[in-house]
Amino acid sequence: MTKARDISDLLDANGDVKSTALDNVPPSNDASALTTGTIDNARISLDANEIPNLDTAKITTGTFSDARLPSTALNSNVSVPNQSAFKNIIINGDMSIAQRSTSETGITGAGYKTLDRFRLGGSVPGTWTWSQSTDVPSGQGFAKSMKLECTTTGSAATMYFQHKMEGQNLQYLKKGTSSAESTTLSFWVKSAKTGTYIAMLLDNDNTRHISKSYTISSADTWEKKEITFAGDTSGAFDNDNGASLEIWFWLSTNTNNSSGTLATSWASQVTANNAVGQVNLADSTSNNFYITGVQLEAGTSASDFEFLPVDVNLKRCERYYKIVSEKESNESHLGMAAQYTGSVAYGTFDLGYRMRTTPTVTFASGTNYYDVVGNAIGNQINAPNAFVNITGGSSIRGRVQLSQSNTQGVAVWYRFSSNAPTGTQITAEAEL
Repeated sequence: MTKARDISDLLDANGDVKSTALDNVPPSNDASALTTGTIDNARISLDANEIPNLDTAKITTGTFSDARLPSTALNSNVSVPNQSAFKNIIINGDMSIAQRSTSETGITGAGYKTLDRFRLGGSVPGTWTWSQSTDVPSGQGFAKSMKLECTTTGSAATMYFQHKMEGQNLQYLKKGTSSAESTTLSFWVKSAKTGTYIAMLLDNDNTRHISKSYTISSADTWEKKEITFAGDTSGAFDNDNGASLEIWFWLSTNTNNSSGTLATSWASQVTANNAVGQVNLADSTSNNFYITGVQLEAGTSASDFEFLPVDVNLKRCERYYKIVSEKESNESHLGMAAQYTGSVAYGTFDLGYRMRTTPTVTFASGTNYYDVVGNAIGNQINAPNAFVNITGGSSIRGRVQLSQSNTQGVAVWYRFSSNAPTGTQITAEAEL
């Protein structure tokens, strides 16, 4: 037997193992290494009865049950892309918030109509219904989508829906530097009208743009699209609350926006290069357009959609538009005032928190919609006078003027009256 030891070297005269029997055994094979160290060139038996979860095939094709990674497995050289909180630059990309309305019909012009943070733009050919829909891609976690339906046809003309973003929220994209970040736009889309559509990024601060095409391949079928835009090394975004960047989802266009060559790289904006190849969604009353899961994030690949809690999503929308007060089934108290002259009282009106900028506050108006009461004297008015900012910058509160005949200095309160229908609203808008 190779390297056999003489019995006399191992056993003493009584047959006991000598204390020197393990002399010259390599130290790495010390018995203590069985529990605390390593044994050089050790082999593990793959007997299924001994280690039932260890299958040699799993070394390359499967997984080991209850496997553990060492604490150093994810070090400073390893990163997990697109996993930061609020990675989605788009607000309300899941189309879940619709403060203004869940449906508007007879639309013939541009503006914010239904779903928060999304605006219809262009000359808008034909007539449209714009609504929040429950038709969504199956198994993706979405509950709502945005739906546009053509109800009266129109010739090819500019039409798109857009999302505007503040420059101060975009500084990490490092636009205008050699380190400018690429961005990836992803979304789910469905339409009865197949063909080529255009998605465009517009840099308002520097009048630059980039456009990419995507194809709706199958009619009335949800399809996921991913579009990557290169970083722009020219023209930094302003670090303020203005509309530095916009996304335009083109739906129809005219020759003014499509007679050139599609601007697939960042360039100074040329109108003719905006939407080359775009189909006309307004050419049939059978046409519609659904979209949800809109996400724009830094990087060259799309990650899973970032779902936010409804309260967080709503607060982000309310920076731009909010329902300040809404009448419920009974009369609702709105605020206090003080009699300034014999016929005018001034009161404060609280917005709750700062919006993007000083908002336009709209008091719903109707015959005797508001009670004004003080010192047991009351009257009714159609609406308070316009909101006036008294805090500077993006307002928290303002001043309202109330028509009221009373003694100067008397405390006055005002509220919705019983004449105002349930659901009567006071709104504040500070949109981009």
